Amino acid sequence: MRVSETSTASGMMEQLQRRMPQIIDTAEIAIAAVLIIAAFVAGHFIGRAIGKRIAAFLDMQSPEEMPRYEHVLRSSSKIMRTIIAGVMLAAARFGWPWQLFSEILLSAAMAAAFAIAAHNLLRALNIGFWTAAAASAAVFSLLLSASVGGVMPVSNLLDQASFQMGTHRFSLLTLVSAVLIGIFLVAGVRLANNAVKLLLGRNKNLDGGQRVLGEKLALVAFVIAAFFIGIDLLGIDLTAFAVFSGAFGLAIGFGLQKTFGNLIAGIILLMDRSIKPGDVIAVGESFGSVNKIGVRAVSVLTRDGIEHLIPNENMMTNEVQNWSYSSRDVRVKIPIGVAYSSDMKLVEELLLRATKESPRVQNRPAPAVWMAGFGESSVDFEIQAWIIDPEEGVGNVRSDVLKRVWWLFQEHGIEIPFPQREVHVRGGELVKPKPKLKPKPKPKPKPKPKP
Repeated sequence: MRVSETSTASGMMEQLQRRMPQIIDTAEIAIAAVLIIAAFVAGHFIGRAIGKRIAAFLDMQSPEEMPRYEHVLRSSSKIMRTIIAGVMLAAARFGWPWQLFSEILLSAAMAAAFAIAAHNLLRALNIGFWTAAAASAAVFSLLLSASVGGVMPVSNLLDQASFQMGTHRFSLLTLVSAVLIGIFLVAGVRLANNAVKLLLGRNKNLDGGQRVLGEKLALVAFVIAAFFIGIDLLGIDLTAFAVFSGAFGLAIGFGLQKTFGNLIAGIILLMDRSIKPGDVIAVGESFGSVNKIGVRAVSVLTRDGIEHLIPNENMMTNEVQNWSYSSRDVRVKIPIGVAYSSDMKLVEELLLRATKESPRVQNRPAPAVWMAGFGESSVDFEIQAWIIDPEEGVGNVRSDVLKRVWWLFQEHGIEIPFPQREVHVRGGELVKPKPKLKPKPKPKPKPKPKP
């Protein structure tokens, strides 16, 4: 084994020495540098022209017909300019027998162009920055090594740096392979999950909850498949971990008990369809619309712009008010009082008119005005109006109706009473109290004469 590795290394050194020019052709290196600059400049202008055409196409689309891969098309200019530059550099690299230094220069530029294109494409597909950066670095390394002499010599060099641990042999090649396999599996899982989101989003027969449930189940399936594929590619024997599997599973069970509980609770919520993205719910003091149902928590966006993250288990065990569970129609009650001297029939007509003129109040079910009772200083009415968009808020509807009521009451002379107190005096004049007389000071006793 050692003899073959030594011969491989010596063979690579002999190949490099044989290809090393005795005199470096600076003119050829300059030509290669000019070709690299020309390729990137041409790619920039061609990519920008393609991006303008795609942007014009997207601007002509209505918001309802906008394609779900719009963010990828918006990034097409950055992606295409590097792909075009990479293709032109590949044609220049393999279309002429370059010397070693010029060949390395063109190969590095070509690999960098395709690596940047891969990074931009992955970022446009909502892949994380570090995952995209690692994948683009792997693309650069593989293309560079393949273009200057092949991947096998590089892998043989990495395999030489090794150490023995018991009956197992570990090398730098094993570490690099594990990192690259992990990067590509993570990127593959995210790409597959985005593809599932795109397919489910285009299905008009599924509601928001069913789409999220399909995405979560597909993500779990992709992660499990990626785990077993990685184990198979790395050649790891799972029977070696059989001794530790019991203790490891017990530790995972205790440490991630809440995490798995929230995961299962989230899947049950989606399957039960009791809470869906877009629903307006109230949990304790949190009131708002469901923005997202995640693996650990439900995101509730309030009208104040504050996002409350409520664990999925709390949604299963606590009382939840869902304002849009079976219907999005929500009734808003608005109390108001008028003076006893008012024309009650006119008051009812004005209240109905003000309610119907509010833009968010629905005609079906029709709004209603009820006389609620006789108060201490007013006749109490209650307006009952229906809205269909509770996620837009309730207080603003109540405020709009009350302002319209105020303007109509001012126009028709309807009085809105406020607490007043009147004092009535009975039984004649008021008796003024007599002022209190100050007591006269006692005279001081005269002193007795001395004998």
